[in-house]
Amino acid sequence: MNRIGIAVDGNSGIDYLERDKDIRIFRSHLLIENQEFEDYIEISSDDFYDRLNKNPDLNISTAQTSTGKILEMYEEMKASGYHQLLIITISKELSGTYQNAVLAASMIDIDVRVYDSKSVSYIQALMAMIAQKMVKSGKDIDEIIERLDYIRDHNHIYITVDTLKYLVKNGRLSNVAGAIGSLLKLKPLLEVNQEGKVKTVSKIRTTKKARKLLIERFVQETNGKDIISFVVYTNNKDEMELFKKELEAEGIKDIMLVPLTPVVGTHAGPGTMGVGYIEK
Repeated sequence: MNRIGIAVDGNSGIDYLERDKDIRIFRSHLLIENQEFEDYIEISSDDFYDRLNKNPDLNISTAQTSTGKILEMYEEMKASGYHQLLIITISKELSGTYQNAVLAASMIDIDVRVYDSKSVSYIQALMAMIAQKMVKSGKDIDEIIERLDYIRDHNHIYITVDTLKYLVKNGRLSNVAGAIGSLLKLKPLLEVNQEGKVKTVSKIRTTKKARKLLIERFVQETNGKDIISFVVYTNNKDEMELFKKELEAEGIKDIMLVPLTPVVGTHAGPGTMGVGYIEK
């Protein structure tokens, strides 16, 4: 029997979800005041955002999983008896993780498929969990990838941030226009688009108006669709609990509340929130 192994990077936030323990996870690193932490293993989401709340001026940066570490994971999975590996990564437009996973795949004599989710957070996690269920039900790797393609093409994430300085600083915003000084005063509505890039949907001056527009667009876009929906929080969990209730009042049901991992939160900034859906 051809055994298929599933792995996903920690930017998916899968560490914080109930999952099949056979799913391998490879994690980025967080640097806080020059001290290095492995995401989730050495620092949790709550711990990270608590530190950020206490000191918003913390010197923080990130480092993606090295090619060597990914190769070690491939070798371990091969030694465990897997014949094919399916590796689900954060959008290659947002991180070099995909390229590192592809490079590592060229260094081992096993069939490795590196899959660009063109997304981040819960979308990635769901892909990994569905892929693992399909493995357990006997589906082959091409059937699994076909299902992942559907998820990749039938989801949308909207984002609001307290400040654009983190996205601008780290080069994650794809369509920065105008003077940075005036841009940083905006509270825009952003999206992760079909190409896996973070782009501006609308330029708004206040967070309240941005979130109002987000709800309007989300409700309109999902009207009549059978969806899985989720809200992502950073250091604002209580606020996002209330936001979730606002969405529920508009008819959005069964909304998951999930944390944005410290590594992704470093690039988005404190006060970031997201809301997304996947069509079933």
